Amino acid sequence: MKRTLTLLLLLGYSLTNGQVKLPRLFSDGMVIQREQRVKIWGWAAPAEKISVKFFGQTFTTQAAPDGQWSVTFPPQKAGGPHNLVVTASNTIVVNDVLVGDVWICSGQSNMELNFTRARDKYPDVIKESENRNIRQFLVADKYDFKKEYNDLDDGSWKSANPKNIMDFSAVAYFFAKEVYDKHRVPIGLINAALGGSPAEAWMSQDALKAYPDLYQEAQKFKDDKVITDIETADRNRSNQWYAELNSKDKGLSRWKDPNFSDADWTETAIPGYWADGTLGKVNGSVWFRKKINVPAAMVGKPGKIWMGRIVDADSVFLNGKFVGTTGYQYPPRKYEFGADVLKEGENIVAIRVINSGGKGGFVPDKPYFLTTGQDTIDLKGTWKMALGATMSPLEGGTTVRWKPSGLYNRMISPLLNYPIKGVIWYQGESNTRASKQYETLFPAMIKNWRTKFAQGDFPFLFVQLANFMDPQSQPSESEWAELRDAQRKTLALPNTGMAVIIDIGEWNDIHPLNKQDVGKRLALEAEALAYGNKKIVPAGPLYTSHKVKGNKVILSFSNTGSGLQSKGGAKLKYFAIAGSDKKFVWANAEIQGNTVVVWNDEIKKPVAVRYAWADNPEGANLYNKEGLPASPFKTDL
Repeated sequence: MKRTLTLLLLLGYSLTNGQVKLPRLFSDGMVIQREQRVKIWGWAAPAEKISVKFFGQTFTTQAAPDGQWSVTFPPQKAGGPHNLVVTASNTIVVNDVLVGDVWICSGQSNMELNFTRARDKYPDVIKESENRNIRQFLVADKYDFKKEYNDLDDGSWKSANPKNIMDFSAVAYFFAKEVYDKHRVPIGLINAALGGSPAEAWMSQDALKAYPDLYQEAQKFKDDKVITDIETADRNRSNQWYAELNSKDKGLSRWKDPNFSDADWTETAIPGYWADGTLGKVNGSVWFRKKINVPAAMVGKPGKIWMGRIVDADSVFLNGKFVGTTGYQYPPRKYEFGADVLKEGENIVAIRVINSGGKGGFVPDKPYFLTTGQDTIDLKGTWKMALGATMSPLEGGTTVRWKPSGLYNRMISPLLNYPIKGVIWYQGESNTRASKQYETLFPAMIKNWRTKFAQGDFPFLFVQLANFMDPQSQPSESEWAELRDAQRKTLALPNTGMAVIIDIGEWNDIHPLNKQDVGKRLALEAEALAYGNKKIVPAGPLYTSHKVKGNKVILSFSNTGSGLQSKGGAKLKYFAIAGSDKKFVWANAEIQGNTVVVWNDEIKKPVAVRYAWADNPEGANLYNKEGLPASPFKTDL
């Protein structure tokens, strides 16, 4: 009895009032998976009798000694809305329940990225997003290493509209819209994603036993003192570094002042990195100032200043007034200011940039401007620059929430009883330094989820990494290419699909904003795998095999659709070939039917071919005639 009482108290139930409770997912606006048995479960006092009314049927049950109970309704067709009524000593009514298709949307920041971040790219999409048949449940970002949870702490279902959509995953929304427009069934999105997370954070501890180093790390973080000590040390080190920086920074008290004279400062160009200029490779704080001429038409109006992306942190001032700050390098700098900030004539923009390690400055090929609506002032070009303070690099901290199994326990385990149609997944950037391990780790994670959900080999659709970073002029090794190939090999698992997006990334942004095409390409995979449309071509060409004839390598592909093509009719690019020395050189490549023939006259006995093998395979142009890009690949082991 003591054990039962303890369990009930931990779960938040009381023997005295016998309150029945449903999981957080069973709340107003929920979407139930169609054409599957509908399990309704929850908790109550031991032996409490429960009645569940749903779809015009009523089932009764009795809570087990540990307080758990469940009933199962027969499969339902798409539709709604319905009400779910659960009655015991208290009554719970769940309103506005739809029956449709439920997709879990998971991974790291590119799945997490929402319309708040993408609002300037998709204003019309946001404006026209009203659709009560597309709904999202946003799972809170939480972790735990000690146990698997059976419920979520918070969260609610929200239907798509111009207000709610700002919190929707952009990829997931575009995916849902494509599926809904095609099939006209309600779509429920369970958004369980977290920026920066590696695949191992999303795996259960029993699945990690095949990876002893990851399993041992998961055990280590079960100790609260370990976490406290790490976080305290990281916080103290960071606080000390910034305190010293602020005490040494010569500009803090006066360099934002519009009346300060920067006549003796060095000129520099923005965008750009100060390590490439006269300042060299220094860490610490650097100040930038620019005089701009503001016409009378812009005065007395609120406005915005866009400063692209800055490495790492920045604080921006207009005429001495603070207008915005960002603490790390990835978000776009978009700051708003009031109608009282600008004046006619000369105005001063001042920016303090803090770089704690690596290469500080302003990322090229991003927007840098000031606007008050119709009028815009370009902020690229010549600025003044001065060193505020020099510091040693700040040692990086430990992001505890990314450690193995923590996210699975809090964000995935509570979902396991909920029937789903499948999973869409966008992740991999955080595993690029362990791509060889990812070849087995990622398939193991998929198998782990399928085992735990116990719903068979449900469709698991994932996004291959986008093109990113500087393009290379010569064939070279690439961690990002290795990771993409590990993702490609994961297609050996049944009922998996991959969206290739090496043509829609951004070289200077790990978070490319074109999420619409990502969602569309995932929806193509869903159409084939989840909705059984055998007539469509769901993806671009996939390398399957090759044979060598003399000095030529003949490559074969699946997903050729109505034929292979070189996009735009140009010569095929980004094929490389190597002989026995494994030194890759650029190759000629020619489409012959549904094959590609590759050669270089200098390589008499080729042993390996690579395609689009780079961080950023800019210009890779092998597609099928359906307009979908071929996946990067290598034939060498």
